[in-house]
Amino acid sequence: MLGSFTFMEKEIGWYAIAALIGALVAGTFSYQTAKKKGINEVRIVILLLFCSVGVFIGGHLLYGITNLDKIWILGKITNFADFIGGISLIFGGQVFYGGLLGGIAAGVIYAKVTKLERFGEYADVLAAAVPLFHCFGRIGCFLGGCCYGIESDFGFTFHNAVIESANGVNRFPVQLFEAGFNLLLFAFILTLLVKGKLKNRLFLLYMAIYAVGRFILEFFRGDSYRGFLFGLSTSQIISILILVALGVYAIVCLARKSGKAEKI
Repeated sequence: MLGSFTFMEKEIGWYAIAALIGALVAGTFSYQTAKKKGINEVRIVILLLFCSVGVFIGGHLLYGITNLDKIWILGKITNFADFIGGISLIFGGQVFYGGLLGGIAAGVIYAKVTKLERFGEYADVLAAAVPLFHCFGRIGCFLGGCCYGIESDFGFTFHNAVIESANGVNRFPVQLFEAGFNLLLFAFILTLLVKGKLKNRLFLLYMAIYAVGRFILEFFRGDSYRGFLFGLSTSQIISILILVALGVYAIVCLARKSGKAEKI
């Protein structure tokens, strides 16, 4: 919608501003909530920083995977500038699911290496913090004009979007709908967190609910650079895999509980 603005002769995207605000809000929320829940507030900030590294790497990596059709560009490299340009074109964007999975991997590694106690309780707090941050991120997508929706009579027309194909067409504001969905998901997870419900399992619940919501919202996306397989986008396929994995995990847990009950 607004694209970017110039500050001190540098172009700054509105997405970066929204994401920064989201990170500060989610970080502050995590710190204060950890304090109230009786877990180490400093450790959760450190955990978030490690997760952020995983988010950065995972988000760019999955974006590159969805752009493997452009790998031929690397074959035309003649100098270092061409190399940087090619890498930027292939890996220059971010995919949320890549960031989420990368962040989870980094968080688990940190917890294992540091032998972090009560990791499940830290994860419960982050289960609310992630959709809170994501809400701001999607607002940033709307302001910047990326992750845009399908052509629709109901919507907005972009003129300064960062993605040229988004401009000049009335588009469904899917970014704002996902922002609202994330805000509701944050409120729901927070309610369970405050009431002490589903302790140590809230992050799994978050992933399940988000996977369903994201699968549906993908049908309203209009950008074509997300990768497709069997008519489904990369994010829809990942959503299905996550739901299957969570289903298998639930079955295994129930089987273990049943086995223990029989022994008793």
